[in-house]
Amino acid sequence: MRAGHYFRLLARNRFRIGFMGIGMSFMIIWFSMANSLAWRLQQLLFGQKIERAKLKEPPIFIIGHWRSGTTLLHEYLVKDRRFAYPTTFQVFAPTHFLLTDWILPRLLWFIIPSKRPMDNMATGFERPQEDEFSLCAMGAPTPYERMAFPNNPPVYLEFLNMQDCKAEDQSAFEAALQWFVKAVSYKSGGRRLILKSPPHTGRIETLRRLFPNAKFIHICRDPLEVYSSTMRLWPALDRAQGFQMPKYSDEWLESYVFDCGRRMYEGYLEQSQLLPPEDLMEVRYEDLVEDPLGTLKAIYEACDLGDFSETQESMEAFIRTQKSYQPNKHRLDESKSQRVYQEWRVYFDRFGYALPQSDSISATASSGD
Repeated sequence: MRAGHYFRLLARNRFRIGFMGIGMSFMIIWFSMANSLAWRLQQLLFGQKIERAKLKEPPIFIIGHWRSGTTLLHEYLVKDRRFAYPTTFQVFAPTHFLLTDWILPRLLWFIIPSKRPMDNMATGFERPQEDEFSLCAMGAPTPYERMAFPNNPPVYLEFLNMQDCKAEDQSAFEAALQWFVKAVSYKSGGRRLILKSPPHTGRIETLRRLFPNAKFIHICRDPLEVYSSTMRLWPALDRAQGFQMPKYSDEWLESYVFDCGRRMYEGYLEQSQLLPPEDLMEVRYEDLVEDPLGTLKAIYEACDLGDFSETQESMEAFIRTQKSYQPNKHRLDESKSQRVYQEWRVYFDRFGYALPQSDSISATASSGD
């Protein structure tokens, strides 16, 4: 993040930095000033090239609620060398990755944990990452700004379905996203991009306008698992990346999780209807885990992604590495399952999920249907 964006972020949040975040906040001051200088040099050397760059093929967006399998699907698809993707280094260093990604990831490898804080998946500067973090780093409006100050009220939730966004905020969002996508494409030599970001789930209309003929792969998962895992996700990210130690209650967090899910799927259910069938593929996480090769083949055929046989060997190799992966297990009591069902019933119905048998009887009785 450049210095101007960083100080505006602090000012918007009234400099409410917790004791444990003071050291990090001062360290980022120096990094932000270096980023500002690097951004000027990057723009001097590459600005016009990025401005003139054209995407050779429309990007492919992997979308779906947080913790629904978007990362796993992204990891699979980027094993196809015909595609490119934003790396972790690129999304966290958009101000200078065109200058530095040949050397800094090698020098700073030790600052990235080997596993993600919310689950057991491997991390690394070279691994695929969601582009939403690049918007944070460029000072663009994004709901992820909340992670810096988790005890302050959430911001930019309207960007989960692109409803009622201020014109100047939406312009800044679109400009940052377009620049980043073009820069990653340029760096990759023009290979087709596979992008993954849960907040894009409710942005289909905007993304199709920015990137005509883009394709979308939506992945869904048992909403009880999605809820439980998302309730673990935010505290883990807030502790890792915030200037404040999170002090919110479980009740507040639950309300936030439900609200974000509703906003995203209000946008998705309305906007996905605008897509021609060949530009939207819906898959289930359970199918991807149970039959990864068959699910991936179906995606390639439905989205016309090319000859699957050319990448099947690399996919199979990655599948073998996943056999030892153990996802976190969650179990909700009946009353909590009922609450999730009532709040996200549209998700249950749209993607064909049901409560466990003991819960579904009472859910039907209480629904009034």
